[in-house]
Amino acid sequence: MPKTQTRFFCQSCGAESPKWSGQCAACGEWNTLAEAPGTSSGPGRRGSRAGGYAGTTALQSLHEVQRDATERRPTGLSELDRVLGGGLVAGSVNLLGGDPGIGKSTLLLQLLCAIQPEQPSMYVTGEESLSQVSMRAQRLGAGEVALPLLADTQVEAIVDQAQRLGPKVMVIDSIQTMWTDALDSAPGSVSQVRESAARLVRFAKQTGTTVFLVGHVTKEGAIGGPRVLEHMVDTVLYFESDQGSRYRLIRAVKNRFGAVNELGIFAMTETGLKPVSNPSAIFLTRDSEPVAGSTVLVTREGTRPLLVECQALVDASHLGNPRRVAVGLDGQRVAMLLAVLHRHCGIAMADQDVFVNIVGGVRVTETAADLAILVAALSSFRDRPVPHDWVVFGEVGLSGEIRPVPGGEDRIREAAKHGFKRAIVPAANKPRRPVTAEIEVVAVKRLSEVLDAL
Repeated sequence: MPKTQTRFFCQSCGAESPKWSGQCAACGEWNTLAEAPGTSSGPGRRGSRAGGYAGTTALQSLHEVQRDATERRPTGLSELDRVLGGGLVAGSVNLLGGDPGIGKSTLLLQLLCAIQPEQPSMYVTGEESLSQVSMRAQRLGAGEVALPLLADTQVEAIVDQAQRLGPKVMVIDSIQTMWTDALDSAPGSVSQVRESAARLVRFAKQTGTTVFLVGHVTKEGAIGGPRVLEHMVDTVLYFESDQGSRYRLIRAVKNRFGAVNELGIFAMTETGLKPVSNPSAIFLTRDSEPVAGSTVLVTREGTRPLLVECQALVDASHLGNPRRVAVGLDGQRVAMLLAVLHRHCGIAMADQDVFVNIVGGVRVTETAADLAILVAALSSFRDRPVPHDWVVFGEVGLSGEIRPVPGGEDRIREAAKHGFKRAIVPAANKPRRPVTAEIEVVAVKRLSEVLDAL
């Protein structure tokens, strides 16, 4: 008769421990070990891991493995296709996380209604009743779509229904409400989330079904549950938005079938989420007249060049320690750039409060924003507006040199498309041949040359 062994799992990182302790040995967090009783050991145990995540344990040689040339299936939402790398991949498992009420369920319900019946789908909800889902579909204008709905939280029952129905796409809303009868712990615990996801991943790989898992996020912004959950799935998507904004940003931080850091932009309307095909036009809503402290940056999100407005406000400080506030940027990098400006150009802002903001709620993490930050700060400091038809991008080194950034020609071409007439760029990013005659490219090697060009 197999023994019954109690195990403990860390609620933070998912690490397993044979006994309880106050601190997790893996991640160092305190009071995070939770009991997962009822797990039997021995050769005859009822294991929750009946097979690998990939759904097979057979040994094969690499050259003998059958290669599936599966074409990507479009979702009907162009911005979601961009983030996924071109569309849906058969057998892929996608994890979508975001703040409560941001529109995760709305987006996925729109997706299923758009591809039904060309791609038979199935929507599983563990948080709402079927009537509530139907009310949302009615609001989205898809109340007459013959989409199979299931309100259940037991993974085994969901898998049985899916095997009988045979959908090509299935949505689980949400993974934190699912549970498996192989464990006795409560739904939402680390062990239940991990094992429930493992069974759904195995089902997706065995049947070729594309599965979307909705994930809750913690107050720190990470997806709730064990960290191993993000390793098990093929794609991890985050839904983001500023409070009160009607625009939603969806970002891929992991994608086994495409590029990461791609950005998709949606607008929330009364009839659901609408893809925004030209996001630069949204983020460039500026004053009709040039104002001091404003400049346009050509950043890059994945493969897409994006024009955003960078604003700076420099004002005399009445504090002993002047403030350095950055919204949408790395505050430490802003302080470093101000030090470079002082050291190599002799412009001191040590007694000034400096506030820098990226308009529209976009967060810029690449170094191409360095030059735009300094130009905006200098414009505000001197109270001298930058012309409306200028764009700036480039990385600033600690010795005052202007370094090149990836995709220079694409950035210049995007700026010209929106009517800009002059681009200040690193010398190494200047095209050998003019990209277009509509824009003048000013190449600079040193930060002092930028000051002369203003």
